[in-house]
Amino acid sequence: MSDYPRDVAAARAGVSDESLARLEVTGIIEPSEAGGFSDADVRRAQVFHALERAGLPIEGVAQLVTSGALSLEFIESAGQYVFVPLSDRTFAELSESTGIPIDLLAVMREAMGGMPPGPDDRVGHAELAILPLLEFQDSLGFRSHAIEQALRVYGESLRRMAETESEWFRSEIVQPMLERGLTEDDIGRFAAEVSPQLSMVSDQAVMAIFHGQQQHAWSVNIVAGIAMALERAGLYSIEQSFPAMCFLDITGYTRLTHEQGDRAAAELAERLRRIVERAAMEHDGRAVKWLGDGVMFYFPDPGSGVVAALEMVTAVEAAGMPQAHVGLDAGPVVFQEGDYYGRTVNVAARIGDFARPGEVLVSQAVVDLSAGSEVEFAEVGPVDLKGVSGSMVLHAARQTRA
Repeated sequence: MSDYPRDVAAARAGVSDESLARLEVTGIIEPSEAGGFSDADVRRAQVFHALERAGLPIEGVAQLVTSGALSLEFIESAGQYVFVPLSDRTFAELSESTGIPIDLLAVMREAMGGMPPGPDDRVGHAELAILPLLEFQDSLGFRSHAIEQALRVYGESLRRMAETESEWFRSEIVQPMLERGLTEDDIGRFAAEVSPQLSMVSDQAVMAIFHGQQQHAWSVNIVAGIAMALERAGLYSIEQSFPAMCFLDITGYTRLTHEQGDRAAAELAERLRRIVERAAMEHDGRAVKWLGDGVMFYFPDPGSGVVAALEMVTAVEAAGMPQAHVGLDAGPVVFQEGDYYGRTVNVAARIGDFARPGEVLVSQAVVDLSAGSEVEFAEVGPVDLKGVSGSMVLHAARQTRA
């Protein structure tokens, strides 16, 4: 068991000596007989630092804890995996020993939701667990820009996961317990009881899902690599094509939010997600990002994208939801940090804005690349789209008639 001197304990908690002394006076932490502080004290100091930054009266919180009205047992159980002490190495020292620029090392903390550190700030033990990845990528010749992009995507994706996890703990455990007349102390003790196992099974589930996503993403590279080998051997011909970007929006979403409230809008968005994601996956597409009242999709094959769009519009209407309208364009795109950029993306979005409720509109490029698909196109004519130079010929898509 660690027994840190006051200054070391404060440094590992990332707080000032004065802050640690205040917690000692309030009884939140208690030094050992030798005058030292434990890892549990460091974790408590981190939690109370967060409470103080949120503007809560530390003395008042301390009074609740010392009186037994509020339990912090969860910090001693699952909290040991979340509130991790800082190490005794600074970012400057780590940069010197590894040869990795400080700016790149700092992204480790930013990916974990922290503020950008200075050269003399201490590196967290959790951040040191990320370091081997950076060192190995660096040894393979990865560009710093690519490493940074990956870390930021990891951070953003996991931030959403952590916030979702925190919200369902509040809605499914905390709120029902309060409604049954239980106290915050009861909640704290229950959290201490269930948090270790909940954290363990959540970690297992997250890694299983991640590995499943890796399987799909890696398969794309594997197929492309083998296809190129076959082509070089004269055994296969790769057809050059472009992907399609697809924007689906719900008609009247803003009005619905105003009339029925945010909760109704959120429920509508969740229902929409279930319908359209499944339809997209059935045609080898995937949702890239959600935009409040709609979603952006990526389809490797434009023809499949049109079929999926038509199915999504039909399914949304069949579910009793407001009608959807869709726009698609095909062409080169730039993939960066989990998102797609370029003129094709912008044009698809503008086509989606122009489409009427229940309509799937596509560009001429999509029509040209959809040969063999079970769809028909009716020319709408040249139209002027906001933010797009020159007129564009658009086509309305519909299922091939039997």
